[in-house]
Amino acid sequence: MSVLSGKNILLGITGGIAAYKTAFLVRLFIRAGADVRVIMTENAREFVTPLTLSTLSKNPVLSSFTDEEDGNAMWNNHVEAGLWADYMIIAPATANSMAKMANGVSDNFLLATYLSAKCPVYIAPAMDLDMYKHPSTRNTLHTLKAYGNIIIPAVHGELASGLTGEGRMAEPEDIVAFMEKHILSNLPFYEKKVLITAGPTYEAIDPVRFIGNHSSGRMGIELARTAASLGAEVTLIMGPTHLTADIPGVNIVRVVNAEEMYLAVHEVFEHVDIAVLAAAVSDYRPVTVQEQKIKKKDASLTIELEPTKDILASIGAIKKHQYLVGFALETHDETENAKGKLRRKNLDAIVLNSLNDKGAGFGKSTNKITFIDREENIVSFELKPKSDVALDIFKEIQRRMSEDS
Repeated sequence: MSVLSGKNILLGITGGIAAYKTAFLVRLFIRAGADVRVIMTENAREFVTPLTLSTLSKNPVLSSFTDEEDGNAMWNNHVEAGLWADYMIIAPATANSMAKMANGVSDNFLLATYLSAKCPVYIAPAMDLDMYKHPSTRNTLHTLKAYGNIIIPAVHGELASGLTGEGRMAEPEDIVAFMEKHILSNLPFYEKKVLITAGPTYEAIDPVRFIGNHSSGRMGIELARTAASLGAEVTLIMGPTHLTADIPGVNIVRVVNAEEMYLAVHEVFEHVDIAVLAAAVSDYRPVTVQEQKIKKKDASLTIELEPTKDILASIGAIKKHQYLVGFALETHDETENAKGKLRRKNLDAIVLNSLNDKGAGFGKSTNKITFIDREENIVSFELKPKSDVALDIFKEIQRRMSEDS
């Protein structure tokens, strides 16, 4: 999954020959899953048509504050356009437009929107060799960087003048790759490896029946989705569930029983930075699994059970650099039981939820948690959708890891 997926991208196009490449750039942003809107200067319309860009982006292209051909048209709000965007990119950015941007000149709709934007702004310069090398252009680029803009450097290549040198706008594929890498590198869990477990385990009694629980795996799935959105490389080990967990960029390992989950966790744990074990693993399994279906009889049935391996305790005993988080679902003496589990299993933190809290627990779309760290600092949260709960958990993890580093 691209880090641009689901993001709003505002593409500003100024009047340079490289504007013809923006049709390909829009297509790449759309392919990455972004929502794209385009603003063009009047000069840019000489190089690529608004019809092409509106067709590709599936949004109207803006060029001015009003539609001069429609006397009843509403005013185009540059402030609203700037606030809509998660990211703005100006490509190509001519020497003229960049000089105006550096000096706060706002004589067209694109420049007014740039000055209103609250989001990160990327600038892809494009001009001839001598213009790019000119001291005034160098000063402009320096000023724009100082304002916090991100410059996508022009590249060496054949220029419209027939010269060969630096000043060619980066290719659309390289612009997208630059933005993705830059955004990822600023996410809090960039290059962190995260292990998540989710769902129940099923312990077979016979070929038809099993011992299980009501866990749906939703909380673990949301944790995996959130970790990936924060830049992490995620492995999700998941027991049987009816939920779809097709999260782009997340490596999903499917297991059925506690032994399979134990082996899968130990296979990857050594290589991760963070492990959040949210799965509801069966505590017991039948000593003997019948090869044939057990027939119903009038007499009572006794099944001998044995403990399953304690996955959380087993990795708590061997953890080194990893930040290890467990879950505790309790019905009484919730906080004390959670603290006891935190200490016994050598965890860095534990997430407590109680079946006594309405809207929390198995099978719900919401959860109400308390986060307890190894110093037994307690942070409690209100009932929230599990997607928001997952973000709260990773914010708490980030804060504590930052304090430890």
